[in-house]
Amino acid sequence: MIRELTSQDYIALEDKYGAHNYHPLPVVLSKGEGVYLWDVEGKRYYDFLSAYSAVNQGHCHPRIISAMTEQAKRLTLTSRAFYNDMLGIYEKYITNYFGYDKVLPINTGVEAVETALKLARKWAYLVKKVPRDKAKIIFASGNFHGRTLGVISASVDPDARNDYGPYLPGIEIIPYNDLHALEAALQDPHVAAFVVEPIQGEAGVVVPDDDYLPGAYRLCKNHNALFVADEVQTGIARTGKMLACDYYDIKPDILILGKALSGGAMPVSAVLADDEVMLTIKPGEHGSTFGGNPLACAVAIEALEVVKDENLADNAMRLGNIFRDEMNKLVAKSSLVRLVRGKGLLNAIVINDKEDSPTAWNICLKLRDNGLLAKPTHGNIIRFAPPLVMTEAQLRECIQIISDTILDYEKQA
Repeated sequence: MIRELTSQDYIALEDKYGAHNYHPLPVVLSKGEGVYLWDVEGKRYYDFLSAYSAVNQGHCHPRIISAMTEQAKRLTLTSRAFYNDMLGIYEKYITNYFGYDKVLPINTGVEAVETALKLARKWAYLVKKVPRDKAKIIFASGNFHGRTLGVISASVDPDARNDYGPYLPGIEIIPYNDLHALEAALQDPHVAAFVVEPIQGEAGVVVPDDDYLPGAYRLCKNHNALFVADEVQTGIARTGKMLACDYYDIKPDILILGKALSGGAMPVSAVLADDEVMLTIKPGEHGSTFGGNPLACAVAIEALEVVKDENLADNAMRLGNIFRDEMNKLVAKSSLVRLVRGKGLLNAIVINDKEDSPTAWNICLKLRDNGLLAKPTHGNIIRFAPPLVMTEAQLRECIQIISDTILDYEKQA
């Protein structure tokens, strides 16, 4: 008789045979549906991370899975050496959905960011007429755009950056939420673009001042630089609007999307721009074997349809307001929780402890024990981002779990 593997067995397998490039919470998951996850022993949890906002539509959404399986029976991949019968339909759909002339389909979020950087440089040389190899791209400190060599060149996170040099030249890092710093940086006529997250997710759900993004957009326009919004995590209804930039009626010159673009079914990302920018890239100058594959196109169309049909942005807005109101009540009762911040259902609480303290990690272990999965970021911050299909009753149950767990932890500390 073959012995069934336990959670510890699966963890040991990863530890022995996998690279040690992650430090997961010790729970081994085997099933997901809607807002729930189950471990291999059958215990059910509320998911309050949503695969870093990749499963906004909930785990294994039946419409997305159906679109995926039906397309998988017909055709999954042709490469871009040939046309296929899904790509043009998808390109028309997503450009109309977000209001752009063109889309460049790609796979992972960081590939989309790299694509945007290449596109910005192309535009700088061909349209803005920046001298060859002089183009500069400005980033905000505290950013997280992925982990390729190009992207970590713009990072200040030592874990992401250390021992990977030399780094990509032509990058300037300025403080986030600082319009004076951006204005000073834009004095350089060689600036191609400013790349920014509307809310810095990995940094701990850092929400800028209300005037920051509109001011940054205006400054970019005044200095003929592209405004590039990385909405890989904040996009697709997560913050209570279809895009976080929609709060300010801003249309980025380049829009980067990923994660929930597939509802978590597979890696799908996209870079959207109008013709003046997008058509600077010519055949053979950028691409991907899997970018724009028929399977991804079918999945992405259905994932976006679900967002609209189920009014997920409105639900995120409504439930997010409830969540922050209730967490602020916890802040008033607890000396352990210093503040709550966020928009829609992208939120975080800041633990009143040092950044290198294990408190937030230990609280997440207790939350796991009590049936809710969340993960710390930057040491003393816990990010809360459930699937957007959550109901108010489910949310209030989760709020009770979070409040009770933290208050109990505080008593025992």
